[in-house]
Amino acid sequence: MAALLLSLGGCSQPWNDPNSLEKPGETVYYGSYSSRPQHFDPARSYSSDETVFIDQIYEAPYRYHFLKRPYVLEPALAEAMPKVTYFDKQMQPVTVDNSTLAFSVYTIHLKKGVMYQPHPALANDKWGNALYLFSTPEQSAQYATLYDFPESGTRELVADDFIYQIKRLSDPKNKSPLLGFLSNYIVGMSDFSEQVMEKDRSGWLDLRTINLEGIQAVDDHTLTIRIKGLYPQFTYWMAMHFFAPVPWEADRFYHNPGFIDRNLTLDWFPLGTGAFMMTRNDPNRGIVLERNPNYRLDLFPSDGGSDAGKAMPFIDKATFRLEKESLPQWSKFMQGWYDRSGDDTHNISSSNFDRAFVVSGDGLELSEEMQSKGITVSTEIKPSIFYYGFNMKDPVVGGYTEDKRKLRRAINIALNTEEFLEIFANGRGLPAMGPIPPGIPGYVEGKAGINPYIYDWVNGKPKRKSIEHAKRLLDEAGYPNGRNKATGKPLILYLDTTGGSAGSVADWRRRQLEKLGVQLEYRSTDYARFRQKMRAGNTQLFSWGWLADYPDPENFLFLLSSSQTSEACQCDGSNTSNYMNPMFDQLFDQMKTMENSPEREAIITKMVELVRRDGPWMDGYHVKEYYLNNSWVSNTQRHGIARDTLKYLKLDTAQRLRKQQQWNTPVVWPALVTFAAVLLLIWPAMRAYRQRQTLRVNPKNTEGGHC
Repeated sequence: MAALLLSLGGCSQPWNDPNSLEKPGETVYYGSYSSRPQHFDPARSYSSDETVFIDQIYEAPYRYHFLKRPYVLEPALAEAMPKVTYFDKQMQPVTVDNSTLAFSVYTIHLKKGVMYQPHPALANDKWGNALYLFSTPEQSAQYATLYDFPESGTRELVADDFIYQIKRLSDPKNKSPLLGFLSNYIVGMSDFSEQVMEKDRSGWLDLRTINLEGIQAVDDHTLTIRIKGLYPQFTYWMAMHFFAPVPWEADRFYHNPGFIDRNLTLDWFPLGTGAFMMTRNDPNRGIVLERNPNYRLDLFPSDGGSDAGKAMPFIDKATFRLEKESLPQWSKFMQGWYDRSGDDTHNISSSNFDRAFVVSGDGLELSEEMQSKGITVSTEIKPSIFYYGFNMKDPVVGGYTEDKRKLRRAINIALNTEEFLEIFANGRGLPAMGPIPPGIPGYVEGKAGINPYIYDWVNGKPKRKSIEHAKRLLDEAGYPNGRNKATGKPLILYLDTTGGSAGSVADWRRRQLEKLGVQLEYRSTDYARFRQKMRAGNTQLFSWGWLADYPDPENFLFLLSSSQTSEACQCDGSNTSNYMNPMFDQLFDQMKTMENSPEREAIITKMVELVRRDGPWMDGYHVKEYYLNNSWVSNTQRHGIARDTLKYLKLDTAQRLRKQQQWNTPVVWPALVTFAAVLLLIWPAMRAYRQRQTLRVNPKNTEGGHC
């Protein structure tokens, strides 16, 4: 036992290492995920937890520049940004500002030589016939997983693969969350959906045999997409994995009889052109991605410092383990078994925040423990906004007169966002100054970007106006000391919520408004009832949030367009405040179809000013997340929208091993002391036992009796 304990202390591989041994010269990233992914089919997946994996495997025509802010699109599988031409209803060319414009046509030229990841769906015999096509489930019974197929193949990406994927998006059987939205734009998409639903779906339906009017392949590396009207934001959608190409051979392969019963589906085993391919999918335990051996030459951004111009990816493999509980995940990160504090989540909670950070006059700083370990922090301000909304139809807080505006401003000032973030979010958020978050064109930093109705600029930073100022506004609004000037009745506000009326956050809100003499009551319901009330406009105050689909101000400003009220669209409208300002609507209609330019920025500035003046929202905050990185990890920038960032990561594996050994050296002396103590306790008994076993009978003491 002593020898074993001593040997553990001298091992080069720490004895508590949960990770498998790496191959010589192999660079492996170790990460984690907290919730089980459901979909890996690019037509179906719409969860941020799934994009941690799916965006490493699939590529769209366009992607976001890794380093540039505000976010900038660049070509990925495309050779260049799309060429856009415009036509009238007779398909005659027109200019972008022509009133007869009916269609926009996007022409996309693809890179040549892009190859798919190795996959049995692309394996052919010497005559070019697919190796793995079966007529009955019995013929395919020997293949339980994708890894049972001995042969794999590849081929070059062509324009028809994009067309096939768009047809898959159009097929209702694939349940794409974008079907309804894209049908409003892509010409012929709705007709295609109706046609495929009339077909026999008992087996594989070859979507190549059905025409989709708005999509055409010009040649093997060129395609066109025709959309209705003018919609510049369409390019952003072509940077999402929904538009990643899928070869028709994969669709046919996964429709082999019996495959779906064994989870042999595209939703379980993806096939793309990205930097990594999935080589293990056991979502209840772990997922492994490995370098795609067929990946094209892809260089780190030219403005990326010492790594500029180097070929990516920098790692060979990424091993992710399911960690449902945050504590063990955090412990393994601190021991060096995980390279970062989280992948699908930052995993910094109230339980470990004080260990990771200290609050200083300059904000949050890493604690001494983190600094001593060389740990670094990456921040990510998500293109999002969380806010309290006023129902502009409400007779008390709604309306557009100056007294109503002053009432809303007073309430806005009282609900101190900075204090809320400090108490309940450890400062992990940025107070909003308007509807547009950082990283989105139209967001303005510094003094020029503050909301002057709520903040002053003091000593080089924004400072929320005082409660005394809010009380004066409340008085001018007709509610001195929180009472109606005409009736003397107290002002009672009602917040609709699904979170209940108890708890620290609920109490905090009440206390803030009590400073004005205003009472806050909660109207709690379940989510279904809450949605009904929102749609009917039967609320007064509510809390809401929005996370961008794409980095364009239109994706936030449309939340305040009158066309998006439930009444106008006869749907669950996005304009939950029922804000209706004709000037705002006019500017929005003008802005939404413009390319980014100084003229567009000027219009956005006017729109933001209208929102600040009218105050349909209490400004709220933008989420700011902190991710910790061990010292051997570099290029750890978080993007905010794009998740295809694994290929940029770089690891110093030699430093990692040294740190792991240093942080996980077994402390064997307690075991040795215990062993010695046990030995001392049992030694007398052992000695007595041995003496008893060696006793001999003296014959002189016997007198004829039996021994």
